[in-house]
Amino acid sequence: MRVGIVTETYAPDVNGVALTVQSLARGLVRRGHAVDLIRPTHPGTPPLADAGMDVLAVEGASVPRYAGLRFGLPARFRIERRWRAERPDAIYVATEGPLGWSAVSAARRLGIPVATGFHTRFDFYVGHYGFGAFTPVVRRYLARFHRRAQTTLVPTGQLAGELNDLGVHDVRVLRRAVDTVRFHPERRDDALRASWGAGPDTPVMLCVGRVAPEKNLHVVINAWEALRRRVPDARCIIVGDGPDRATLEAAHPGVMFAGTRRGDDLAAFYASADLFVFPSLTETFGNVVLEAMASGVPVVAYAEAAAREYIRNGQNGIRVAPGNEGGLIERAATLGADPTVRAAMGRSARASVASLSPESVVCEFESIMQSLAGENLHERSTAVAA
Repeated sequence: MRVGIVTETYAPDVNGVALTVQSLARGLVRRGHAVDLIRPTHPGTPPLADAGMDVLAVEGASVPRYAGLRFGLPARFRIERRWRAERPDAIYVATEGPLGWSAVSAARRLGIPVATGFHTRFDFYVGHYGFGAFTPVVRRYLARFHRRAQTTLVPTGQLAGELNDLGVHDVRVLRRAVDTVRFHPERRDDALRASWGAGPDTPVMLCVGRVAPEKNLHVVINAWEALRRRVPDARCIIVGDGPDRATLEAAHPGVMFAGTRRGDDLAAFYASADLFVFPSLTETFGNVVLEAMASGVPVVAYAEAAAREYIRNGQNGIRVAPGNEGGLIERAATLGADPTVRAAMGRSARASVASLSPESVVCEFESIMQSLAGENLHERSTAVAA
């Protein structure tokens, strides 16, 4: 099978969408399929060219006020020419920007079945960047975009229900995976903790993600300050980069901003922490929640997205009602000060995500794309016979 994958973020970008799409693309190649990857150019980095993967890099631009994120410019005619020359059996469009719209339009004109992915809550983001009045407009655009595809893939049943309410009816849940080999409690590093000023018994609070308004990082910092009132030497580490980093770093010199971390380095940060606090309310999923759990670190988060799906409250982590900022801060501080409960929850967290292997998710994705390709072949055969 030849699968077209179109995305406006991909490695070396560091975000959940880029990493998820890369895992799916590479997984299909491992399983013997050809992948036609279309993605924006990335300054200073040549396009990835894995064996079994054809790559077309199109023009891109940086997201305003966030140079670290890019989107692809419209390229419908270029995509059509490419797919006419070598036709994919099915197409997955992972992002809803100008490049994604172009790809869906090209697929529809050529009669190629297309699945879209709902990875990012742009309708929530606009409010955090001072454009809240545009939220209904963005929501209508997202609904229209996904209604143009044969099916839309989402990571949770909750999100499927929300799309149904917007009139997007053919929605399928594709679970997210976590690399439980890389993200593992055995990667705990005492030397790394010492570099943070943390001894064996010092509680370390961690958050990983974009340092941006929609992540609500002030809640993490307030939770750490509440924990320090109980354990004065507690540490707070924030991994990631983004438009708010300079401001937050200047305002909170006691917090360690570690910048972007990747691979085994990132895994060591997770496993060397004692508590993961994730107060975002704008996630479609939140891969970092599963990465922390796989690392044996209990998570405190709002009961949304991944936390709602995988955290059993009080057993393998703590879920707080969305918007209950004071409750999240209090629960995080209480858990951070209790090493016995933290350890028990961490062991349970690891056990609860042990079965979410990347290969099992790739198999689900492969099955969905084969189903789309098969349905299209049947329709074309029927049309010829008629």
